[in-house]
Amino acid sequence: MTATKVDLPPARYEFGGDEFVFVELDREMSLEANFKAMAITGALRELDLDGVIDICPSNASYLVRVDPDRLHPAALVERLEELEHSAGELPEDYTVHTRVVDVPVLFDDPWTRETLMRFRDRHQDPEATDLEYAARINGHPDVGSLIDAITSAPFIVTMLGFVPGLPFCYQMVPRDRQIEVPKYVRPRTDTPERAFGFGGAFAVVYPVRGAGGYQLFGIAPAPVFDLSQRLPDFADRIAFPQASDVLRYRSIDLEEYEAVRAEVEAGTFRYRTREVSFRPAEFLADPDGVNDRLMEVLYR
Repeated sequence: MTATKVDLPPARYEFGGDEFVFVELDREMSLEANFKAMAITGALRELDLDGVIDICPSNASYLVRVDPDRLHPAALVERLEELEHSAGELPEDYTVHTRVVDVPVLFDDPWTRETLMRFRDRHQDPEATDLEYAARINGHPDVGSLIDAITSAPFIVTMLGFVPGLPFCYQMVPRDRQIEVPKYVRPRTDTPERAFGFGGAFAVVYPVRGAGGYQLFGIAPAPVFDLSQRLPDFADRIAFPQASDVLRYRSIDLEEYEAVRAEVEAGTFRYRTREVSFRPAEFLADPDGVNDRLMEVLYR
């Protein structure tokens, strides 16, 4: 079977007390590292080892909780090292079965703009908005060009964290096209619910109102977290995004924003979602071609 080589440094294994094994695949985030984490944790689930309680994949690492009375952590590490080497090359037929989702975003909205302007003393450039600053440091001539870059290719959910339901999303483009921005110099004490933010190379939608340090680019009309599980998309889980979901952030105007908000308030909103499969090896060889096919599935 042919395979695509994933060149990463040797993984680092650490024990967390008697019940946890932490594995860092790379100190840098990359799609290759995330695909490898998905491959290893997927293979670990299929092994169904007695004593493995929980498996938590992350951006470029993963965490395993183990019952030491049923499986010694050192024995688990031996199995994980075997999986590390077998997943070091992605088989051509290794397939990710997931969802592709349309996520509308109102960029440069009045609510996040009001918030970010209140905290300019905590920002790298107090004279610019977050969008203006991000466009400049990423070499875009204007804000519109930056928004086009964000919406031109989908993002993959690499993990959920920070607060319940917050999706860390990494854009599915080669590294030289990645958008990167620093966090605020000092965090804000306020961030609107559903704010669309960017920090490092990750896009997020804030599930709830609270503190935050990511650059604020806009706001999503639909929630990613619904504790009451009132909306149909949240019937089974209080958080809508799942690791490996492919999200396409789509720019909308204020009229569509208000229309979606009305659907949310009425309890009728549903995300446009399609089941999809793709092969990481194919993506690494032709990212734009695979992204085009994912978008065809979403919008056909």
